[in-house]
Amino acid sequence: MAWNVRVDAQLCQGSGMCAGTVPEVFALDGERARARAEGIEPDERVLDAADICPALAITVHDGNSVIGPRRD
Repeated sequence: MAWNVRVDAQLCQGSGMCAGTVPEVFALDGERARARAEGIEPDERVLDAADICPALAITVHDGNSVIGPRRD
């Protein structure tokens, strides 16, 4: 099943950490990041990007479940 990735533009600080971690999934668009596609193949690096986002602006969804960022 494909994952859906969302970047909340209101929270995003444009650090670029996500685009640096998974450039094929995230891009910087001006001062904010965005997901390049609606559905992506599961990739652990995408969860890593959600985890390291300083603003917690990235969410990763597997169907109806939020799987990223991962909580301790």
